[in-house]
Amino acid sequence: MIPQDPAHAASPLDPNSTTSLRLPGLDAIREAVRSSAVFLLLAVLLIVFAVAQPAFLTVGNLMSILQGVSVVAIIGAGVTVTLAIGGFDLSVGAVAASSVMAASYAMIVLGLNATETVVLVIAFGALVGLFNALLIVRLGVPDLLATLSTMFLLTGLQLIPTAGRSISAGLILPDGTTATGRVDPSFLLIGRSSLWGTVPIPVVIMAALAVVLFVLTEKTRFGRVLFATGGNEIAARLAGANTARIKTIAYVLSGALASVGGIIVAARVGRGDVSSGASLLMDSVAAALIGFAVLGLRRPNVFGTIIGAVFVGVLLNGLTMLNAPYYTQDFIKGAVLVGALALTYGVARNRL
Repeated sequence: MIPQDPAHAASPLDPNSTTSLRLPGLDAIREAVRSSAVFLLLAVLLIVFAVAQPAFLTVGNLMSILQGVSVVAIIGAGVTVTLAIGGFDLSVGAVAASSVMAASYAMIVLGLNATETVVLVIAFGALVGLFNALLIVRLGVPDLLATLSTMFLLTGLQLIPTAGRSISAGLILPDGTTATGRVDPSFLLIGRSSLWGTVPIPVVIMAALAVVLFVLTEKTRFGRVLFATGGNEIAARLAGANTARIKTIAYVLSGALASVGGIIVAARVGRGDVSSGASLLMDSVAAALIGFAVLGLRRPNVFGTIIGAVFVGVLLNGLTMLNAPYYTQDFIKGAVLVGALALTYGVARNRL
């Protein structure tokens, strides 16, 4: 090989050079933008809404936003766990809606108290998750098909005990009798009370579950095996992981968390509304998917899901306070979310 003359060596500044110009400082900026895109947009939204409507940044309104997104965040955390194993749970919205009906039915028709109702409804959600796991893990049904089937099953099942009626005190049952029970006042405290008159109980529940799930998925062996199963199930199994059990636990957690969301909704409205939970599936899935962009992790993570839910809540609350027409809100929400994801993924691809 003929050695190259150093005087004629390719220069990084030579336009004909094949050597790419690397600017570490610019790369660092790109990485910072990629990892904090959602936070940057969230900060912009807060500033814009605060300037346009000073009441936006009041403690009361911020707590209202957090209370509004608490159910979506909790259900989205369950979706996140199933995404971590490479699955997907389409039944969470139906589980939450069925839990609203089940909680109201338990108290108004069966006469159970608040504690008994909460235990029964969470057990119901976990049982639905176990049923999904049976279809997916044992019978080999694809997760989307299995959970879609469960969604339709629950959507119809929740209407049968009351012949399609909403559940409230004095409900006329299909056999013509009248329900004699009522919603336990202690149960209503779950959705309507606040700590120190400021922090709503649903926000406390959301924060507590978020911390527990974050530690479980990010700081424990279970979490490592969870993501290993989603990354390469065969390799995880060959490494000694019981992937069937991990996937089963993931779907049981998803069902139980969806039922917690349903309990909060039931405690907030004080009745079993047949239309409750209509948008919970899409909103919770959106929060979980936005979570991929938080901190540039590009994988399911509970912290990102909570931030994603708050992001959507801030956007919708701000638009409502600015009296934006309701028919434009979904479009604006979609445009802002596309911007956040474009910053996260597009910046990373366009590195020098």
